[in-house]
Amino acid sequence: MHIEERTQKEKLSGDFLRGDPITGERYYSREFAQKEWDHIFTRTWQIGGMSAQLAETGSTITHNIGEESILMLRDEAGVIRAYYNVCPHRGNRLVKEEHKCGVKRMVCAYHSWAFSLDGVVRHVRDAEDYPQGNPIGKVQLKEIRCETLGGLVWFNMDPAAPSLREALGVVAEQLERYQSDNWVRVMWLTGTVDCNWKIIHDNFNESYHVQSLHRELATFIDDAYQNTDFDLYKSGHNRMKMKGALPASSSRTDQVQAPLDDILRSWEVDPEPFHGRVREARAALMVQKRKLGQERGYTHYEKLSDEQLTDYHHYTLFPNISLTMSADGYQVLRPQPHPSDPEKCIFDHWFMVPKVEDQDMAATPLGMRPVVPAAHEIFGEGVESLGFVADQDLSVAVAQQRGLHSRGYQDAYLSGQEARVRRLHEVINDYIEGRR
Repeated sequence: MHIEERTQKEKLSGDFLRGDPITGERYYSREFAQKEWDHIFTRTWQIGGMSAQLAETGSTITHNIGEESILMLRDEAGVIRAYYNVCPHRGNRLVKEEHKCGVKRMVCAYHSWAFSLDGVVRHVRDAEDYPQGNPIGKVQLKEIRCETLGGLVWFNMDPAAPSLREALGVVAEQLERYQSDNWVRVMWLTGTVDCNWKIIHDNFNESYHVQSLHRELATFIDDAYQNTDFDLYKSGHNRMKMKGALPASSSRTDQVQAPLDDILRSWEVDPEPFHGRVREARAALMVQKRKLGQERGYTHYEKLSDEQLTDYHHYTLFPNISLTMSADGYQVLRPQPHPSDPEKCIFDHWFMVPKVEDQDMAATPLGMRPVVPAAHEIFGEGVESLGFVADQDLSVAVAQQRGLHSRGYQDAYLSGQEARVRRLHEVINDYIEGRR
């Protein structure tokens, strides 16, 4: 079945929302946070790292989510595997490093139990002194589901979960059009934010706030909901398509403004003729990127539609992953639940770009950065920038977290363009109440 046909088949239609209330305690109740952990985060696919980090045998990465640490590695057979990062002997955290290469075995720092890359214990001191039998070759790390897609390593703690492709549905095919398997993560930021994870993900599930918080985007992105496509899928994932390379419909000028003028020049389109008819620049840019893309090394353009060359396709994957896709780079924006406090979250912001010959620098949410794998930058909220647009989003998150405690708030009063917010919470309810 053609991807467009599958997309239409998987989209929801009609009045599908039940109207489940979005009450304040969902954002601060420890009991509700525990239900989310038990029924959602331990059952859904999460991103653990970049496939490029596991390019060689013996390379390992670890990723923390909630109170768990997940260990991913490439074993001697070339298979990427994932385990709970815990020694089964006495529960010590096995691998402390976030990323290592050339690992031949993993040795617990507590009692020196050593495990091969297939997760089996191969050396135990005083192995004969175990009444239940010698553990060597018998005891092993607990393995969990692990798959790759789009240059990312994904894991799932539920052994009965559907495959990653089945869980993503048509979204997997849509993402594969960007051919991002070998893209480079040039920005890797993590910060702690004083709000529940859903406040941030709610924000990414609507663009109603763009004209208030992100006014500078109006010069090159049309933020009008009437010109934006909102696709909600039966899987619980969503897609928003915003037109780029043209100003917002509400703009009072028909002149080409920054940064659109520089974008046009970078593709050998003179912005001057488009002053007074700026809305025609988008089509001209499509033509030029199609014409020059291949010879400049943007080989992935061949599978992208014309609109994907200029527009922004924003995916909000259930439960907590947002991917903002453009032809020349994409963002991962992910709020994770805090391990102990439901009124905090761990926020990740990554930016990936394609490998293009002779391109040493790339534009990112933090300005120009070298096209090399980025170091992990970790800091508290407000200490350093998490990206200028993300900073604007987070600027209201703490006040909203406080406001949700108020007796004056009972339920969200949502516009039609905010339907994805209600949808997120109804799918959360479906998982917790056993309907999924």
